[in-house]
Amino acid sequence: MVTATDAASATEVPINDTIRSLVDRHGELERSRIEAGVRRVAERWNEGDGGSAAFQKLCNDFFVPVAQRGRLLDRLEQGLEFVGGHLYEMRRHLRRWSDLRGEEMPFVDDMLATFDPAPDLSEEGYRQKIAFVALLNFERPKLEEMLRDGPHWSVDRWAESRLGQHFGPRIPKTVNDLGRAVSHRANQWVAKFHIPVGTLRDEHGICHFEPGRKLLAHWLVREEIKAGYNDPDAAKGLAKQRVLAWVMARHIEGSIPESIMNADGDSPWDPRSNTVGGAATTATIGLARYQRWNEQRDLAFTVDRHHPEHPTAIDRKCEVAREIPEREVERLLRDLLSSPVRRPLAAFLGKRLRRALEPFDIYFDEFADAKPAEEMNALVAGLATDAASLERKLPEILRGLGFPSDDAEFLGTRIKVEIARGSGHAMRPQLPEYGAWLRTSSLEHEIGWDGFDTAMHELGHTIEQLVSTHFVPRSALRGVPNTACTEAFAFLYQSLGKRVLGITDEADEQRGFDVDCVQTLASACQIAGPALLELQVWNWIYRHPTESPEALRDEVLRVADQLWREFYLEDFGPDPYHILAAYQHMIAHPLYLPDYPLGHIISHQIRSHLRGKDLASETRRICSIGRVTPDLWMRRAVGEGMSVAALTRDAAAALTRIA
Repeated sequence: MVTATDAASATEVPINDTIRSLVDRHGELERSRIEAGVRRVAERWNEGDGGSAAFQKLCNDFFVPVAQRGRLLDRLEQGLEFVGGHLYEMRRHLRRWSDLRGEEMPFVDDMLATFDPAPDLSEEGYRQKIAFVALLNFERPKLEEMLRDGPHWSVDRWAESRLGQHFGPRIPKTVNDLGRAVSHRANQWVAKFHIPVGTLRDEHGICHFEPGRKLLAHWLVREEIKAGYNDPDAAKGLAKQRVLAWVMARHIEGSIPESIMNADGDSPWDPRSNTVGGAATTATIGLARYQRWNEQRDLAFTVDRHHPEHPTAIDRKCEVAREIPEREVERLLRDLLSSPVRRPLAAFLGKRLRRALEPFDIYFDEFADAKPAEEMNALVAGLATDAASLERKLPEILRGLGFPSDDAEFLGTRIKVEIARGSGHAMRPQLPEYGAWLRTSSLEHEIGWDGFDTAMHELGHTIEQLVSTHFVPRSALRGVPNTACTEAFAFLYQSLGKRVLGITDEADEQRGFDVDCVQTLASACQIAGPALLELQVWNWIYRHPTESPEALRDEVLRVADQLWREFYLEDFGPDPYHILAAYQHMIAHPLYLPDYPLGHIISHQIRSHLRGKDLASETRRICSIGRVTPDLWMRRAVGEGMSVAALTRDAAAALTRIA
């Protein structure tokens, strides 16, 4: 008798005897499937599932010969779609009050947002044996096998693999509860971390913001830095950028004075010297950011124990969620940051700004002729004034982008537009009868350019979500391979925002493409550094699993310094701000950051491929491919795997034309 164990409770099951009885019943031609399926069931079987007799009975009763496997695939695919889809819709509706701007009931809103109507669904799949039926009959291919053999698989074979992968390790309810609570606390902390800047003073003693103004870290601090490039008074804009960079630095290291965060008084705050009213303060916000990060670390360690196949958060993000090996992710990021095209890009940026570059200039990505914020806001107001009017305009916007009227109506009327409490986001439907949710930010009485720009990004997400829900070949393949792929369409549609407002020069298509190439390269390089930082810090976390928030903070600052020296110092000078560590995604969405530069890389490959082709039909074709691996998805979408070559090549050529 071979022994199989489960992380929850070890038990012995008669693997060899069960294999023999099934081979006797179904024949030698089924032996390899029988052996693999029985062993997969044994790996997950625990004491609570029953003894040897129960194990043998399940295998004998539910093993399906290959001739009937298609019927089983159909049954399980539809059943899981129904259960998972409706539960997802419940969960996303319960988050509404927590996600959206409006009247708050903090304790109730948080309770509803974290309420899960089926917290033990994964375990119930095993307890009620559906998971075992799937594992017995369908393979769980490893990423290595999918990358090697996936290009030769049929649609049904891909659906079988997704069904086999649907039932992961047995995660106890208490762990799922903990994960939901930690994630919600982190998201709420980030969403509510608005830094008061009404008393902020720059190096000349000037305040750039009205009393009571707050900026969400890091997103709106970054956006205000970018807004400084459009200031008619260049010196004033630069002073504003420098003082905001110091605000970001204090946020990163945890040294913002408590009196500032609590909006106590009206004494001027100089973040460079970190003084309030000319006096230093020892009462700061401290290490709350890194305490939240360590909560995510502790959660990851708790989950690790139940994932023998992927025993680290890095493995699960790269191998399972992203389906791109970590080494490949890092290679793509380093290929991007070490590309020779970055030298002419920096030279062009310096020429554009007419000064030596400073660290926050990594955020500069407006290479088209910029219009004043007031003019941009007015143009947006001419299109839509609030979420409801923007929602009504979506079919018209899609028609303007070349979608046939029927498709524009079908997609545009299935998107709900709302104003988020924090930054923008999109939420896909899991069942065709539901729509996608587009959330964006807005000014107090209008959407404004920043809100519209975000909305166009989220429109790309929602178009992908709807197409990959309604038009994929099987429901088991709904979606795109990973978030980098959906970010590709978000960035693509975001780049079309000015066209929607009618302010692009369509007569000069080449220049428009060139400008977009340069902007995409700049954006990708800007966030590739933070993405590498996060990967390196998580590897450090696994080597130092018990370190304090202070030690984590120090390591984050050290890695930020190291990466800055390696990839940014030559062009942007020394960085006293540790600006690569600013991104709050690291707290709320661990290990998500690489999806942004990967999305830029993929987006440009798609954009380059789409030149001379129809945006609408190609969007539908590519987003209908289904949830295969990202590498295969890209090969089918544009004819080659993921590579920085198209972006760096096109950007280098573009710089020679627009410099």
